[in-house]
Amino acid sequence: MTTPFHYEPGAAQGPVPPPECPAHGLGIGPGGLRRLYGPEAERDPHGLYDKLRAEHGSVAPVLLHGDVPAWLVLGHSENLHMTRTPSQFSRDSRRWRALQDGSVAPDHPLAPIFTWQPICVFADGATHERQRGAVTDSMGRIDTRGVRRHVNRYSNRLVNDFCQEGRVDLVSQFAERLPMMVMCAILGMPEEYNDRMVQAARDMTRGTATAVASNAYVLDALTRLVQRRRREPADDFATWLVEHPAGMNDQEVSEHLRLVLIASYEATANLIANVLRVVLTDPRFRARLSGGHMTVPEAVEQTLWDEPPFTAVFGRWAVGDTELGGKQIKAGDALIVGIAPANTDPVVRPDLNADMEGNRAHLAFSGGPHECPGQDIGRAVADVGVDALLMRLPDLELAVDESELSWIGNFMGRHLVELPADFAARPPQDDREPPSMGRPNPQRQDWEVQSTVRHTAPTPGRAPGPAPAAAPAAPGTGAESTGATPVRSAADEPGDTPAEQSATGRIPQQRGETAPARLWRAVSRWWSGE
Repeated sequence: MTTPFHYEPGAAQGPVPPPECPAHGLGIGPGGLRRLYGPEAERDPHGLYDKLRAEHGSVAPVLLHGDVPAWLVLGHSENLHMTRTPSQFSRDSRRWRALQDGSVAPDHPLAPIFTWQPICVFADGATHERQRGAVTDSMGRIDTRGVRRHVNRYSNRLVNDFCQEGRVDLVSQFAERLPMMVMCAILGMPEEYNDRMVQAARDMTRGTATAVASNAYVLDALTRLVQRRRREPADDFATWLVEHPAGMNDQEVSEHLRLVLIASYEATANLIANVLRVVLTDPRFRARLSGGHMTVPEAVEQTLWDEPPFTAVFGRWAVGDTELGGKQIKAGDALIVGIAPANTDPVVRPDLNADMEGNRAHLAFSGGPHECPGQDIGRAVADVGVDALLMRLPDLELAVDESELSWIGNFMGRHLVELPADFAARPPQDDREPPSMGRPNPQRQDWEVQSTVRHTAPTPGRAPGPAPAAAPAAPGTGAESTGATPVRSAADEPGDTPAEQSATGRIPQQRGETAPARLWRAVSRWWSGE
């Protein structure tokens, strides 16, 4: 095993490059450690990972902003072990030795990311289970079908804004806007969607000088939402958190809403932009997609391997002295979940050109008890959004040379600045109001199909008999002539056919017996000697 950090703040061991040394331009800091910030890290993060892997193996010492030391975990199995073993690697940032000795100031550029808050992402054990349980239970009430309808509607609305122009920046006019529109609707604050919210959500995770102010702007909007939902409950995510049996206070609810909003927004915006970039720059990828050899969800999964929306997650903190990847980790050391380098670990992925569609062994959503609980929502937004865009504008073409594309970000994420594209101008299309996001009747019967509208409880009484012949509804009643209130299925939404909207009875109509079922019944009778 090797020794821990050569460098501790204020006590560097080894030569420090002089100001005129070329090493400064190569991202080399005190003690010869490589920086995870600066021009090199932003320009070519994958190249930096390769250098760190060659120099240190699966776990490498690095420097964060202000030359604060940390460990970057590069190996796939080492990342899984770290994320799945909270007894050794805690999420409680108050354990960080650099915070305890004052090496990291409260106004550090990454403060919005690592400053401890009373939320599940910084908790372990029973506290984590209580808070995370409230989040996952509330997410379980989100109707994914309703979400997809929202995404489709908002995608078409965004396309309508530029479809007559013949040119679009797919980052600023689509990828950055769609996730915020959807998440504001899910959380219950569509009125807060605006350019300032989009900019603040982007800025607060980049370690900029304005990150703290951007964080305050977002948190203020969410605090107002929580106070409003205490007074006026609604069918939205914020209300579900407020009313959850976990009994979270206003600060806990606000902080968890911020976590859900920013994590889902940043990840989904980057994911959409990355998928669209590959579509416009890789002819093979686009041909497989347009030719039906690859679905949009498969394209999204491939992108999660190659260009995950978060390149790394900060952080974990060592509970005690331990060992990981052949390195001695001291109690209080900070560690970084290396998502992008883990996805390209030669041990699990020796051929980076191999197709990975359908393989979900990547770490794009981290792992262990802190694995992203909203990953399916993010996938849905990306799947439907990209599909809706390409359906409307199948002739999209990159408007600049690929070499002109550029990225900005920090060690946690890297996003495309612009993705200009040309297409044939066309007129806008209509969009309609989608159904509610929530599942309004969680205590449904086993036979019920989950719907986005409230069911009428079946009236107890006689056992159901054969379905009667359909009769015309009485004028002005909206119900069938039997007098029973129709029970609507999940398919009973705007746009369904009249036949689908005429189902009657006190329970949903059942389909006739299919051919395989009839065959199985005949075989069963023969086997029983009937």
